[in-house]
Amino acid sequence: MPSERAVLVTVQLDPRFSKGERLWSIEDEASELKELSLSCGCRVVGEVLARRHEPVAATLVGSGKLEEVAAVASEAQAQAVIFNQELSAAQQRNVEEALGVKTIDRTQLILDIFAQRARSQEGKIQVELAQLRYLLPRLAGKGVMLSRLGGGIGTRGPGEQKLEMDRRRIRARLGRLGDELEKLARRRQTARVERRERRVPVAALVGYTNAGKTTLLNRLTGSAGAAQNQLFTTLDPLARRLRLSDGRMIIVTDTVGFLHHLPHHLIEAFKATLEEARDADVLLHVLDASHPLIGEHAAAVEDVLRQLGLQQKPAIIVLNKRDLVSDAARLAALEQAYQPAVAISAAKGQGLDRLLERLGQQLASAAVSP
Repeated sequence: MPSERAVLVTVQLDPRFSKGERLWSIEDEASELKELSLSCGCRVVGEVLARRHEPVAATLVGSGKLEEVAAVASEAQAQAVIFNQELSAAQQRNVEEALGVKTIDRTQLILDIFAQRARSQEGKIQVELAQLRYLLPRLAGKGVMLSRLGGGIGTRGPGEQKLEMDRRRIRARLGRLGDELEKLARRRQTARVERRERRVPVAALVGYTNAGKTTLLNRLTGSAGAAQNQLFTTLDPLARRLRLSDGRMIIVTDTVGFLHHLPHHLIEAFKATLEEARDADVLLHVLDASHPLIGEHAAAVEDVLRQLGLQQKPAIIVLNKRDLVSDAARLAALEQAYQPAVAISAAKGQGLDRLLERLGQQLASAAVSP
């Protein structure tokens, strides 16, 4: 199917500060929205920026800005308008009526990417759960949200036939999916218990999306998990064996990438996947050392870890992509700022010996036996 033409609308509300997170500029927000949209497979044909002290209850932005967006969308012959903010059901209906074109919010965009990436049964169930939970409050009246479904961004995953279910059937489907996910979670828990009984240490890779976690897993363990330069490459948890230099065998697990302002219900949907991090002996927090927003990315990951109750878990900061950092002084400053930190390049295989040495030391200090 050809790429959908989309106009992106980045809205920054003041104040946008949250504990432990620096303010993102509106340009940074717009850049990430564009990256998400491209990862979804759409073609960006226009961008609009809007700054507001507070949202307009009915439409998020004012009528003047909506007229600007409508003009840009019309001139670019856009098939969709994508907002960086989450829209309420009423806001989405009102904006869509004003623009006369399909309107997608940030949550729906992320869910669409998830639907494209999920491969395992567990991953697909988690995505469908999140999509149906998102859809349920939007089934107002006779289902305004369903009247425009016809494929493309925001309609992947459950599919049109399932989306036409009434509330009762959706709730029943949610119950069945929850039961299936619980069964899969119990199997995963059984595997974790067996690892514990065999006293096999576990290191979990966590980090901002596209920081290079899967590339690092592949490099360390010789596995062949999908690793691409795009957001949310990994939705399905991966677990691989790794032998340390002292002969100890450990398990390294990969997890779904994090994102700033990740909607809480998405975190809830993927808790089964993220339990791998909860049961790990040490976290390997992978950061993209070359990214200008490394501080903001680190804060976003730490925020999700707090929501999961993992903020006290032993962790090693892995400054990945050091080969893309030309300023040696900046790299040294990052290593100093994010202690304990190790600078590596997973793609080039640089610094991995030092990382493995630090990992072995961390496991030893935690009294984790082979």
